[in-house]
Amino acid sequence: MKFAYRFSNLLGTVYRCGNLNFTCDGNSVISPVGNRITVFDLKNNKSNTLPLATRYNIKCVGLSPDGRLAIIVDEGGDALLVSLVCRSVLHHFHFKGCVHSVSFSPDGRKFVVTKGNIAQMYHAPGRKREFNAFVLDKTYFGPYDETTCIDWTDDSRCFAVGSKDMSTWVFGAERWDNLIYYALGGHKDAIVACFFECSSLDLYTLSQDGALCVWQCDTPPEGLRLKAPTGWKADLLQREEEEEEDEGERETTIRGKATPAAGEQQGKVKYSRLAKYFFNKEGDFNNLTAAAYHRKTHLLVTGFASGIFHLHELPEFNLIHSLSVSDQRIESVAINSSGDWIALGCSGLGQLLVWEWQSESYVLKQQGHFNSMVSLAYSPDGQYIVTGGDDGKVKVWNTLSGFCFITFTEHSSGVTGVTFTATGYVIVTSSMDGTVRAFDLHRYRNFRTFTSPRPTQFSCVAVDSSGEIVSAGAQDSFEIFIWSMQTGRLLEVLSGHEGPISGLCFNPMKSVLASASWDRTVRLWDMVDSWRTTETLALTSDALAVTFRPDGAELAVATLNSQITFWDPENAVQTGSIEGRHDLKTGRKELDKVTAKHSAKGKAFTTLCYSADGQSVLAGGRSKFVCIYHVREQILRKKFEISGNLSLDAMEEFLNRRKMTEFGNLALIDQDAGEENGVAVPLPGVRKGDMSSRHFKPEIRVTSLHFSPTGRCWAATSTEGLLIYSLDAQLLFDPFELDTSVTPGRVRAALRQRDFTRALLMAFRLNETKLLQEALESVPPGEIEVVSSSLPDLYVDKVLEFLASSFEVSRHLEFYLLWTQKLLTLHGQKLKARVGKLLPAVQFLQKSIQQHLDAVSKLCDWNRYNMQYALAVSKQRGVKRPSEPPQSEEEEQDDDNDSLHLLGAGHGDGAGLGLLE
Repeated sequence: MKFAYRFSNLLGTVYRCGNLNFTCDGNSVISPVGNRITVFDLKNNKSNTLPLATRYNIKCVGLSPDGRLAIIVDEGGDALLVSLVCRSVLHHFHFKGCVHSVSFSPDGRKFVVTKGNIAQMYHAPGRKREFNAFVLDKTYFGPYDETTCIDWTDDSRCFAVGSKDMSTWVFGAERWDNLIYYALGGHKDAIVACFFECSSLDLYTLSQDGALCVWQCDTPPEGLRLKAPTGWKADLLQREEEEEEDEGERETTIRGKATPAAGEQQGKVKYSRLAKYFFNKEGDFNNLTAAAYHRKTHLLVTGFASGIFHLHELPEFNLIHSLSVSDQRIESVAINSSGDWIALGCSGLGQLLVWEWQSESYVLKQQGHFNSMVSLAYSPDGQYIVTGGDDGKVKVWNTLSGFCFITFTEHSSGVTGVTFTATGYVIVTSSMDGTVRAFDLHRYRNFRTFTSPRPTQFSCVAVDSSGEIVSAGAQDSFEIFIWSMQTGRLLEVLSGHEGPISGLCFNPMKSVLASASWDRTVRLWDMVDSWRTTETLALTSDALAVTFRPDGAELAVATLNSQITFWDPENAVQTGSIEGRHDLKTGRKELDKVTAKHSAKGKAFTTLCYSADGQSVLAGGRSKFVCIYHVREQILRKKFEISGNLSLDAMEEFLNRRKMTEFGNLALIDQDAGEENGVAVPLPGVRKGDMSSRHFKPEIRVTSLHFSPTGRCWAATSTEGLLIYSLDAQLLFDPFELDTSVTPGRVRAALRQRDFTRALLMAFRLNETKLLQEALESVPPGEIEVVSSSLPDLYVDKVLEFLASSFEVSRHLEFYLLWTQKLLTLHGQKLKARVGKLLPAVQFLQKSIQQHLDAVSKLCDWNRYNMQYALAVSKQRGVKRPSEPPQSEEEEQDDDNDSLHLLGAGHGDGAGLGLLE
């Protein structure tokens, strides 16, 4: 089995913090998710996470006007220049400070970042090849407090910067004679956003207290004059320009004054305030947190701390729409290029909404788990993943689109276990609220609720292969409860354990239940023979997780002493063990008194999963590493680092000595008290602020692991979300029984001689995708049966795997279905003998065919409906409405007075059909 698994997608988290962006075509939303970027394609209904990550959580994202480049800046000031076309990092840069916002100019030649109380303008990368992609052009001083927002004019001549000191500054991007800088006041709170009007220097400014100021400029953009140097300055400038051509461009510093002298204001651009509007009514103190403006339609969208957003038309300030979308603060707002869709991000609940304001409907409504995910399970065909979280919600995710399509909220406490039945249409979950619930994926409802005679908290759940028996382990009464799925009745209560039940697992091939407990035993219960204990496996430490191999011939148990032991369930004999203490490599938390090396002694694997072929086992725990072990050799095959986000706790092995002072660790101090959403520490006698609120860094951990039944990918629930790792076979040369006589030229020569079997065998020995596709598609449909019958058994497996992967990308659906049918018909009996080895490939094939079946059946149903409608309309075209008998004047007058009178009513079934003509 190959282990070239790479990160492919992040589900379960749709928005964390930072600003939202629409792509230039307006069809996709770019959302920061922790230290990663996810692109939500709204037209094709797909989400994809870019295979790159920053060191800390992302603070802001700037998108170039052509949509090819993006600048991603994290909380530490590190920036990545990313190509959205090839999805890779082009350049790394450090801004040496916390960046609040970044914005490209509309012409794409410059970009501005706000850092501290200054604004810096850089030459935009990508126009020419250079050693340093970020070249500083000008530095602008003026605000006395931190800068918060940026906006450019349409012609890229000027930009405005808002600040927390309640002022807005307009700076010239060039050396304008009549506009170098201009300071605007008029607000009583920090500036949240500022926007220029279309093709004008007129400005709108919005402050946190819900005030909007409209500023009018006395000069059009065309009236800006370039400052012409004279005398020795002209000679110096000419000399500098010659040096710039040779050596590059130098930085310029522009220092603004809030109250310039009267002589400096003569002949300059002047602003006047036309109006001031207030969003809040009397007695309402709702903080404005985010805003966006669409210049062509004059549409202003504002988001508030209470979860309400407003739509206004400017400059008249007419309210178009108002809606409450959440009970948490709206962190970011964005409008697409056409002005139809509005994206709203709420970091408190992790919500991402895209609202079409004209039709008043949701284009996208996604929300992750409020607290951490606890468990996950793959559906039998690998198309869906179900997750359960501490927030009591059960969510089902589509692995193809990456979206959650149903959320069940019936549980009133944290969900501890989730699993699918063998059919794939029923989800069974256990919870701390004392219930086990079964959900139907056809009707999306909770159709069974299983409870115990006495209230108890369930820690795990399992369903047998037939889907008829449901079992759950109790955390406080140390018992295992067995229910019938059909009747919902409690069948048996299994007692015998002397500690909390930590894990349950049914044997896939037999009616045997394995239960792991903190009492250092694993018990095997026979479901057929009166639910009695057949074997008790004694362990050296508390059992934390238990799982069967897919063929049921082996049992793996993770224990508290960081060991994984393997058992033969038939003979109750231990067959091997793996010591995983040194592979976990746990980090040191900021407030830990002991080192990471000593704290690792108390850490262990808390979740286990076999690979689809049963040769390897996947293990994870309270660490950023996931390990894959070879079962038979008992060695570590590969170790995956699931996160490099330093915003999470326990990521580094050693503490930063610069954070250690003589009074203790700086992590004990709430340094975010000055932030917008930080802890508001009140002064004596002041009632504002909540002293109980605290900021904390979540600890990195892996709570659950699961291999896909197809063997192509595996999923892990972690602090960051639901991570999907899949096989990367794009640039992998992996030949099979290769010798010097097998070349691409020989394969094509055999195809020309119509020796298809030999060509196919040589192509599979080279194992190159393009060559395999060429050889397979060269076989005429009439000869597929002959070629299939002459293939050796070893190559039949490889052809089936190739067909399964080709179904996802190829258009030749019928041709590949014909190949699949002939192979399974001719080699079916031999394939049954190797079912254990072939199961992942067959399930992958079933998943690919099922996807096409769903898509084609929807298309056929829609076409059938359209044809029936067209036939019905065509039948009515020749039918005319029967003529009405002549009426007297009195009758006509009565008809006019009757407001409920319908045309042709009461004159037969054919009345009114003439309206279709």
